[in-house]
Amino acid sequence: MNYSEIAGKQYHIQTGKGDVGKYVILPGDPKRCAKIAKYFDDAKLIADNREYVTYTGYLDGVKVSVTSTGIGGPSAAIAMEELVMSGADTFIRIGTCGGMQTNVMSGDVVIASGAVRMEGTSREYAPIEYPAVPDIQVVNALIQAAKKLGTDYHVGVVQCKDSFYGQHSPETKPASYELLHKWEAWKRMGCLASEMESAALFIVAGSLRVRVGSCFLVVANQEREKEGLDNPVVHDTDMAVRVAVEALRTLIKEE
Repeated sequence: MNYSEIAGKQYHIQTGKGDVGKYVILPGDPKRCAKIAKYFDDAKLIADNREYVTYTGYLDGVKVSVTSTGIGGPSAAIAMEELVMSGADTFIRIGTCGGMQTNVMSGDVVIASGAVRMEGTSREYAPIEYPAVPDIQVVNALIQAAKKLGTDYHVGVVQCKDSFYGQHSPETKPASYELLHKWEAWKRMGCLASEMESAALFIVAGSLRVRVGSCFLVVANQEREKEGLDNPVVHDTDMAVRVAVEALRTLIKEE
């Protein structure tokens, strides 16, 4: 059943067949979409509904799109489901994260090779034993792009959660006993960074048999802060965007 008021358009993101390319960049913030679309040729605003803003243009002559997902797994999963129904099949999530290892510095780029499923959305798609992993071709394209652009980058597992403040002030939460102990476990396992969408997107993509990968700007690192190490706050996501765009160029060329 389609609940949309407009025939042929998806209920939440308001796109239909032909509105988007097979390749889609997925930022969280709707305001980032126009900035990302500037990297495309002949980009046009396609839809703007709720937290979902979509632009479509061309990259190396191939139709591509950017769609915002809002914050967290539930809205990201909706975006991916409806984009797939609109014709997309390859996704790169671009966003921000907080570093967890002390060598993961503000301004670095993190490329996810897997995600800790400490969120709820993915559990409604697959049992918790199933791993949240991205598509290897997309990961390799992101690594190649980061190398080409000469940015400092890291590849590894990221932690995904549903509560931003459960990460940043866990001691204030009634479930602090679990949050604090698991955070320490993720660090000891070498988890690189914390964010909120990749686990859901990786699992949803697996269930839909589509491709996805993720790259992030490291905004800051609370573990460096705890140790009294240099820890500036960085907000410019342009390098992470450039990595994603360059990765799309690689994927397009390969196909």
